[in-house]
Amino acid sequence: MFLFRNCWDGRLSPRKRVVIFQKRVARLSEPTLQAFLLRAKKAVKVKGTVNLLLTSSTAMRSLNRQFRAKDVPTDVLSFPSPSLSPNQPARTAGDIAISVEIAAQNATKLGHSTAEEVKILVLHGILHLAGFDHERDNGQMARKEATLRRTMGLPVALIERDKIERDKSERDKIQRSESKPTRVPERKSVKQRPDKASARRRT
Repeated sequence: MFLFRNCWDGRLSPRKRVVIFQKRVARLSEPTLQAFLLRAKKAVKVKGTVNLLLTSSTAMRSLNRQFRAKDVPTDVLSFPSPSLSPNQPARTAGDIAISVEIAAQNATKLGHSTAEEVKILVLHGILHLAGFDHERDNGQMARKEATLRRTMGLPVALIERDKIERDKSERDKIQRSESKPTRVPERKSVKQRPDKASARRRT
């Protein structure tokens, strides 16, 4: 499957040009991203070309609706190519699409650059092309991604940080509930009646 066939400008063949910038990312050039893509492929042991599209949230919403029947934008989508028979050489491993806008939002929230966030999403997408599925593999993909992220010098991995955010949200709820002031019932003051000796006036 060649998902991005309408994105090529016709000057280079798809097999030579694998990264398409429909949205630019600060401090992330095409050669830099392509070098990272090749490095991530090698680390995950994915063979064949990986086509990468950096695009808008609007385009991601359209892809998500078309291929997953979900009418919402998302940060990353992976589309593995159909399996080839053993005697056929690997050509295209699959396609990855990334929302630059959502990547920028995540980067701001998590305190790193958009360029780093895009690399995290690329790694996540390549793991999906390799057959990993974090929704049904009992944490296998999360562990693999965390290991590769450390090896490649990336910030917290996508799946791992989701857990961190959920844990932080739970802690915040607990702290808010504990910080609510407990209402202490008011105690009525009881006026003491002066004893007779102290109540007498001196004469």
